[in-house]
Amino acid sequence: MSVRMIPAAEAIGRLDDFSSIIDARSEDEFALDHLPGAVSWPSLDNEERKLVGTLYAQVSPFEAQKRGAALVAKNIARHIEAHVMDKPRTWQPLAYCWRGGKRSGSLALVLGQIGFKVSVIEGGYKAFRTAVLAALPDLAARLDYRVVCGPTGSGKTRLLHALAAEGAQVLDLEALASHRSSVLGLIPGQAQPSQKRYDTLVWDAMRRFDPSRPVYVESESRKVGNVAVPDALIARMRASPCLSLELAHEERVALLMEDYDFFVTDTALFQERLSALTELRGKAVVEAWQAQAAAGRAEDVVRELLLKHYDPGYAASMARNFREFPRATPVVPVDRSPAAMAALARDILQAQGR
Repeated sequence: MSVRMIPAAEAIGRLDDFSSIIDARSEDEFALDHLPGAVSWPSLDNEERKLVGTLYAQVSPFEAQKRGAALVAKNIARHIEAHVMDKPRTWQPLAYCWRGGKRSGSLALVLGQIGFKVSVIEGGYKAFRTAVLAALPDLAARLDYRVVCGPTGSGKTRLLHALAAEGAQVLDLEALASHRSSVLGLIPGQAQPSQKRYDTLVWDAMRRFDPSRPVYVESESRKVGNVAVPDALIARMRASPCLSLELAHEERVALLMEDYDFFVTDTALFQERLSALTELRGKAVVEAWQAQAAAGRAEDVVRELLLKHYDPGYAASMARNFREFPRATPVVPVDRSPAAMAALARDILQAQGR
């Protein structure tokens, strides 16, 4: 039998060394957050975990452990039948559960007895989470950022995508958050990750970057919808060199109509989201926007949103939050098209020496 306990700090530095990463927690625990690339093999599923917990609290720990052992044994057998029978002797998995190690330890015991070399994270997911939070400040500090600034609708996300397509290192904080950052930024049909999941996604993206090359990132605020950018990262971004993306006003309106087309096709959703601006812009103004949206005049609403909501105070906000913004390098695409953004990305990388 070969089962080895490893500290979480060691595990996060070696994740790519393991053949598989197995999360032995329940489905709900896995959904809240999990290690990068992990697969879900619950030793107890959601309902079974509740059952064992109820027995523990209402009957006795001994009865709960008996019932839990039976359920865990049944589930481990099912996982082996479904996922292990085709694995070679050289397969070396990493397993973890929440904290105590009982669920992952039971799985590791059986796999080890089969003859696999199995590693188990000491302290489980909780220790992994602590290690990630401890690693984020140093990770954020060692990277060299180029912050893409620009008012709403200037095409910052499009430019990031174009830069990535040209081989640049890009940290897309909005994509990781499943949110477009503004008060209207909720994406229909896409739930945002938990804060724990977001931290893990950001850490996982950052750990893969080459510190000798710049990382391009958008000038985000501290929060992207309901999740917060890690403090160490936002601090480094706000002290980094900036690019100022400039696009003609009508091009910005057209871009937003394209990127937020779901508001054009679902006017009820647009009106509902506009209500979030009532406190900032007043009931009369918002109700006028909602009436325009209901009448199919979404483009007029977008134009006014830029003029009356998004643009006021933009430059002051950037200057206040991003130290290098007053010295930002202007970058100007000929229009909003993918071809124009691709050409601009090539020019930026050439000027930066790639």
